Amino acid sequence: MLNLCYTLKLVPWMTLEAPVAASASFDIVSDFDMQELRNAVDQAEREIHTRYDLKDTKTELDLGDAALTINSASEYSLSAVRDILESKVIRRGLSLKILDYGDEEDTSGGRVRQIATLRRGIPDDVAKKLTKRIRDEFKKVTPQIQGDAIRVQAKSRDELQAVIQALKAENLPVALQFINYR
Repeated sequence: MLNLCYTLKLVPWMTLEAPVAASASFDIVSDFDMQELRNAVDQAEREIHTRYDLKDTKTELDLGDAALTINSASEYSLSAVRDILESKVIRRGLSLKILDYGDEEDTSGGRVRQIATLRRGIPDDVAKKLTKRIRDEFKKVTPQIQGDAIRVQAKSRDELQAVIQALKAENLPVALQFINYR
């Protein structure tokens, strides 16, 4: 008679480990949608050409990659055009902090020109101030400056939410967006 016996041995070195807690993160950036800004400028131009008080001023809005130039007949019409433009920018969901207006310049023919530079990215001094504030107020959160963005990491998503709420409440010279929340 043949006796076959199978023994099942448990291997002592084989253990099941719990997964390590992954860290959550998000990026703080200062950027805007160029297409939305282009749409706002187009809407403002349409309104300027149909408004009675601005119809004959030959006002021009020139949108470039880094600046927006407003060329108008007088300081009054320049101010009215700026108000129209700002209302269209807000209506398109953009922040007014992306427009950094320069001085009004007199040009030939008695016209007035103003150049508004478009702000993109977080300046170094603002980024350093933000990372210092995050480090001081939130001990379990680690911010890192990465070019024009700030990466914020923590083990808990609740801590990241608290950082986002604190930064939204602060009045900064740049418009902040919170992206890549993982």
